[in-house]
Amino acid sequence: MSGAPPIAITGGTGFVGQAVLERAAGLPVKAITRRDQPPRDNVKWIAGDLRDEAALGALAEGSRALIHIAGLTNTPDPSAFHDANVAGTQRVIDAAKHAGTKRFVFVSSLSARKPELSRYGASKAEAEELVKASGLDWTIVRPPGVYGPRDVDYLEMFRTARFGFVPLPPGGASSIIHVDDLARLLLDLVDAQPALVRKKTFEPDDAREGGWSHKELATEIGRAVGRKVFAPHLPRSVLDVAATADRMLRGDKAKLTADRVGYMAHPNWVARSDRKVPEAIWTPQISGEEGLAKTARWYREQGWL
Repeated sequence: MSGAPPIAITGGTGFVGQAVLERAAGLPVKAITRRDQPPRDNVKWIAGDLRDEAALGALAEGSRALIHIAGLTNTPDPSAFHDANVAGTQRVIDAAKHAGTKRFVFVSSLSARKPELSRYGASKAEAEELVKASGLDWTIVRPPGVYGPRDVDYLEMFRTARFGFVPLPPGGASSIIHVDDLARLLLDLVDAQPALVRKKTFEPDDAREGGWSHKELATEIGRAVGRKVFAPHLPRSVLDVAATADRMLRGDKAKLTADRVGYMAHPNWVARSDRKVPEAIWTPQISGEEGLAKTARWYREQGWL
């Protein structure tokens, strides 16, 4: 790999990370991976994970920026969040500092706003504090619900919508963002004007003011799959029972965990306007309506729906 110094990426094989690699086509990139990957133009794969200090050192060495995407979002063992999201972030920070890689873009979560609601949110909030105390040239990004090609979380809603039924958590609203818009933002932040982005926390979204009520989102997903849907709000107690049932049926592969119920039941996951990304740096290009329709088409093409 020659020319300009590369951008280092953790989580490059995941849902968001793959979108970043696609968006970075033509730019030199180094990415860490736990499994062998096929060759990719301008990408240097480094074998390892967030526990491998030597691999993280190789990732950061000679890189002009590090985008830390990797993290654990769901697990049947809530104690695992700390090792992956807190200790893992500290090891990435240490590698960046040792290598002299100052620019650091950290992908957190809106759930960090309410760490008391879930172990996942608490781990992201703790990781944010590590980033802020790192001495690096940092920017924190708190995405809302991220959807798009390859996503398996919103897929559940698309699948039930095909049958005209989308169960919802208690009433509330949330913001969403298409994965391609998020990927573009993460790359745009690397070389953005320092005064606008350095040592700041952003909450990007699809520019829909007030976000999407749960019913609005269910209705739009129904429209994307060509169905009118019945979308009842389920009380917290029912979600708790459903999480127990999901664990019994799918074991460690359960999607609805007790920890997820904790933040799903919160009524407000709308991106804050005072944490909007400056328009001079980035604006979303994919509306929710357009993005959900495109996502439904992708699911169909892949045979997921």
